Amino acid sequence: MYQLKVNTQYDFEINRTGSDLLVNNAKANVDIKHIAGNVYHVIGNNQLSYNVEVVTFNCTEKTAEIKVNNTIYAISAKDQFDLLLDKLGLSNLNSAKVSEIKAPMPGMVLKVFAAEGDSVQKGDNLFVLEAMKMENIIKSPAAVVIRKLKIKAGDKVEKGQILIEF
Repeated sequence: MYQLKVNTQYDFEINRTGSDLLVNNAKANVDIKHIAGNVYHVIGNNQLSYNVEVVTFNCTEKTAEIKVNNTIYAISAKDQFDLLLDKLGLSNLNSAKVSEIKAPMPGMVLKVFAAEGDSVQKGDNLFVLEAMKMENIIKSPAAVVIRKLKIKAGDKVEKGQILIEF
């Protein structure tokens, strides 16, 4: 089950039961044919024809822009897990302000990928921390700018020590 928001104003609920596609609990009669690359041809209710192109797609953020008959639509999706986080009031944890990274365990810094002043995106590699003979790649928790880098390759760190400030 997915909840889609189109152009931040139209809401749709999409379900798949077997081979049926349900849109707002009504069976949708659609035929989708992949043409090439990100281009599709869709026939709805055996009468309406649409040329559809996926312009952008971000799997992590569950967003896309699609062009339908030369009109671009912005789509955001939420699955059952996103809806559960919303219901529990935990969805805003992803937008929490991140100001630093602390060492998750004692170890030694093997390699540093970032420098002070760098702008990094969520998921970008920051450094490699060796702990108990295992290499752990520490990634950026959010899109941030590195204010102060307190480590370099070869440094030994203790658990909870501040390593990078954003």
